[in-house]
Amino acid sequence: MDPLTARAPDVTRVWLETWEWECCGEPFGIGDEVDLLLLTRAPSTAFVESVGLELAATIDAIESRHQETQTIPEDRVRGRVRGIHAVVQEHLETRHLRRPGYGAPADAEMPAEGEEWPFSGRDLGNGFMVGSRPTKWMIESVPVLGAVTLAPRDRVPGRTAEQATEPSDENAEPPAERRTTSVVAWVVDVASEPRDEQEPHDDLEEHSNGEEEGERRA
Repeated sequence: MDPLTARAPDVTRVWLETWEWECCGEPFGIGDEVDLLLLTRAPSTAFVESVGLELAATIDAIESRHQETQTIPEDRVRGRVRGIHAVVQEHLETRHLRRPGYGAPADAEMPAEGEEWPFSGRDLGNGFMVGSRPTKWMIESVPVLGAVTLAPRDRVPGRTAEQATEPSDENAEPPAERRTTSVVAWVVDVASEPRDEQEPHDDLEEHSNGEEEGERRA
């Protein structure tokens, strides 16, 4: 089914920010029950511009785990997950050679006399230092407005485990410009569950069992 087509009337499509869910969310999959606290049911103009009108029109609510002001009363979506899509955003990366600055010429290979590269760390004494200096290259990544696609998934992962990264060669010259993609959010289709339908059936079964018990006693 096209993820941008109309959904069943009992389904609410909720937007989950990737960074929030990686921070303190629990993993879940299609068929699981969820209880999501909502930030708003009215996406902002900036949100619509960033993801595009077509996708924004399908979003019913935005979830948030880090609300500065809680909605009162709390607005929540509860139900069973019918569908999950990763929101894949295209970015434009531009790379620039980091310059010393601090008054040095723009083409300087070293900081101005008497100045040093910025250093983040601490002095352990006896000439030992722990920390890091800035990389040779600066990277600016800007999302391309409206360049968003949906990719079907079976699950939304939870908290991100620490992953080892391969050391990069900071002296290697990267391309000046390139396009990349990343998963920036999840859209989750939640169907409300008719939980009360089973209760009358259970009551009827208990009543029937009571009548049978009474007949046996008679």
